[in-house]
Amino acid sequence: MPAIGATLPTNAPRSRSMSIRAAPSEAVASPVEKPCRSRAAVHRAVRELQAKGEPGELTVPAVAAHAGVTPSTIYRRWGSLAQLLSDVAAEKLRPDSDPEDTGSLRGDLRIWLEQYVEEMSSQPDRAMVRDVLGGNHPENAALCSTYLRRQFESIQARALARGETPPSTDILLDRIVAPMIYRIMFTSSVPETEYFWRLLDDVLEGKPAAK
Repeated sequence: MPAIGATLPTNAPRSRSMSIRAAPSEAVASPVEKPCRSRAAVHRAVRELQAKGEPGELTVPAVAAHAGVTPSTIYRRWGSLAQLLSDVAAEKLRPDSDPEDTGSLRGDLRIWLEQYVEEMSSQPDRAMVRDVLGGNHPENAALCSTYLRRQFESIQARALARGETPPSTDILLDRIVAPMIYRIMFTSSVPETEYFWRLLDDVLEGKPAAK
C-alpha cells in the first residue's frame, strides 16, 4: 500500500470507482422510447400535412422534414408512404371512448349505429378507410376490426348485466357492419341510417338474414 501523499505510477490499474464517469444530468431516452417518439412525431407530421389539404405535398421527404427525422427512418419503419398512411389512419380510427350507455341493448346499438354511419360516411373517414386498406400489410385492417369488436363487447357486457341477451359480435359484423361498409365505400350516395336500423331490428328480433 503506498504511503499517504505518494504518487501512483502511471501504469497502475484504475479501480472500478475511479473509472466510472458521473451520470449526465439530463435523462437519456431508452432504446424503447426513441422509436416511440419517432413514431409519434411522424404520425403528427402526417396529420398536420393532411390538414393542409395539399395531397401533392404528402411525400416521404416532406413528412420526414416535418417530423425532424430522416427519410430512411420512415422507410425502415414503414417501407412505403402507403403503409405509413395506413398506420396513421388505423390509429385515427381508434374509438376514444366506450359506446354510450342508454340503459338498453336496443338503445345502445341504435345510437352506436347512428354515430358510426354518420362518421364513416364523411369524406375524411372514407379517405381513412381507403388509406387503411391501401397498406401493404393486413394488420391495420385487422386492428380496425378489433376496435369494432371491443365496442360491441362493451355493449354486450352491459346488456348481460341487465339480463338482456345480446347477439354475437360476428352476427353484428356480418349483418350490420359489413353491408354498411360496402354501401359507404362502393356507392356514391350516403346510406340512410333508417336502413341499418331495420337490419338491426331484424337481428334483435331473431329474423334470418334476407336472401
